[in-house]
Amino acid sequence: MKPAVGLIGLGLMGRPMGQNLLKAGFALTVWNRTEQRGDELVRLGARRGNSPRDVAAKADVVLTMVSDPPALEEILWGREGALGGLRRGSVLVDSSTVSPALAQRAATACAERGAEFLDAPVTGGTWGAEKGELVFMVGGKRETLERVEPVLAAMGKRFFHLGPNGAGQTVKLAMNSILALEVEALCEALALVGAAGVPGEKLIEVLQSSMARAAVLDVKAPLILKDDFAPSFPLRLMHKDMGLALDLAKQHGVVLPATTAAYGAYSAVKNAAKEDVDYAAVARFWQRP
Repeated sequence: MKPAVGLIGLGLMGRPMGQNLLKAGFALTVWNRTEQRGDELVRLGARRGNSPRDVAAKADVVLTMVSDPPALEEILWGREGALGGLRRGSVLVDSSTVSPALAQRAATACAERGAEFLDAPVTGGTWGAEKGELVFMVGGKRETLERVEPVLAAMGKRFFHLGPNGAGQTVKLAMNSILALEVEALCEALALVGAAGVPGEKLIEVLQSSMARAAVLDVKAPLILKDDFAPSFPLRLMHKDMGLALDLAKQHGVVLPATTAAYGAYSAVKNAAKEDVDYAAVARFWQRP
């Protein structure tokens, strides 16, 4: 018998994850701070929970996918937080991107209630969420991952067990630093060739046949050339993740000069943005008057 699943957080990633869980036949209870974001999933067969606590009380596996550490803290420890409703023997899987320290704190809180915890942030973007092809980076007990793998398999294609709680978040922050740097480097290069009078399309043509090619650039380059920055991975979230990576580096005494420099460019564009944009909009740093 399939476990009952609860899903908290129905944004750009959570909503398609919920759709895939329903397609796979899981009984699903959902909750989002903005209630109408759950309407489509309810129409597809999900139940609407009254609160995070209510969702947890109805689920064997609880998934959280929220925007930042304060949101996760409120979801878990708030007045109607999910921790208060967790069943003994249930598993809480957090796929948000937060600090390793917060993941470890959540793991301790779950253990005190007789539940298991996995930090399981994802990579793959909205297209991966829609196709059910996310990659999960997992921290926690391997046997706990094995228990929930059928649930994760409805949403993803690979599950990497990386170590104890916090390891998943550590690798996710490192991964996002790489993605941010790759896109920022492409934007720098486009600014350079453009200033020299060479169309950006020419650079991309050569890039696609070179060692510098990267999957993320395949996706982002056409958007940058068209100046189309509808948010797939919002800049505000990448900026948050880069800040978390820099905080983690400081804790461990590691200097990240390239990430620090790129963070400045992302910060400038984020502060100037008047709408929610994709992180590829860092290209606007070189478009400023």
